[in-house]
Amino acid sequence: MRVGITCYPTYGGSGVVATELGQELAARGHDVHFISYAPPIRMNTADPHIFFHEVEVVSYPLFDHPPYTLALATKMLEVFESESLDILHVHYAIPHSVSAMLARSMAAPRRLPFVTTLHGTDITLVGSNRSYLPITRFSIEQSDGVTAISNYLLAQTLKEFDIKRPIDVIPNFVNCDLYTRTDAKELRAQWAPNGEPILMHLSNFRPVKRVPDCVEIFALVRAKMPAKLVLIGDGPDRGAAEYLVRKKKLQKDVFFLGKQNAVYQKLSAADLFLLPSQLESFGLAALEAMACEVPVIATNVGGVPEVVEHGVDGFLVEPSDVKEAGRYAIELLSRADRGREMGQRARINAKRKFCANDVIPQYERYYQRVLESASAARA
Repeated sequence: MRVGITCYPTYGGSGVVATELGQELAARGHDVHFISYAPPIRMNTADPHIFFHEVEVVSYPLFDHPPYTLALATKMLEVFESESLDILHVHYAIPHSVSAMLARSMAAPRRLPFVTTLHGTDITLVGSNRSYLPITRFSIEQSDGVTAISNYLLAQTLKEFDIKRPIDVIPNFVNCDLYTRTDAKELRAQWAPNGEPILMHLSNFRPVKRVPDCVEIFALVRAKMPAKLVLIGDGPDRGAAEYLVRKKKLQKDVFFLGKQNAVYQKLSAADLFLLPSQLESFGLAALEAMACEVPVIATNVGGVPEVVEHGVDGFLVEPSDVKEAGRYAIELLSRADRGREMGQRARINAKRKFCANDVIPQYERYYQRVLESASAARA
């Protein structure tokens, strides 16, 4: 199968999932063509089944903002024609599903079906904005197939947009062979030379991730025991987190790593993962940590309870409740056997529900259904 994939190439969940999906499909022999304004951050350029097509946006004095949606639609059509694509898969409704809809119309009467995967803020924030709601609803309804990454997001989509068409839930996933606990002695020696427990957070540092809350939680832990905090990622709230670290005089115990590839290597060094987000439609970073046998303290919001089971493989607290999160963290880190037990259970649950080996075939079957339905409809 020849699949075109469009996503935001930035350091965020939707782009990571789309890229990992493309790479998993390529590993299964499919040709995957990424179509975006930049190469996705985790894209493996060495894979002979993976190709990248850059969307070039030209600025005109007449436009305040370059018309990316139109340039993307044109590029989608171009790649469809030059590479004989079977299907387009766009991640994030705005504006990708609109561009795909235009590309499909321009390709007619030739068949170019497209699938839209909803990831979260395209529905909960952007799509529900009055300015975008009608076009978002229309592009979802016009898609040849629509998937959501969690049952929570499916319910939100049906509620916010009054969608009548079927939407399938295909969850986010992790490569369980890659994301596994490995020997991280060198990293642990670098960050915690005296054997201190390591807390970790991974995100794009947007305000919704509440990165300063990680520092607040860590400060509570640090008041009770020696510990280290490793923050992976970058974004608008990095400055606020760095300021809070200085304010609490924790500079020697907190490490800002910036954006990183091969995060599974870093996760293996962690004893506890923090995800104090205001909202998560799934919680991919938590899943990646769990696959590496790291227990998680996260917020009881959105789709996170579908990933983290309270008291079994982690703990769930209410947003902004740093005191409760700190209490759970101290409890876990004070008993190494308890943390290891929860980490092992986290790995078992991640493998049972969210392994790529189980989820990717769901996408392959879904593509086939969409292709058959589109063919029957045109006939």
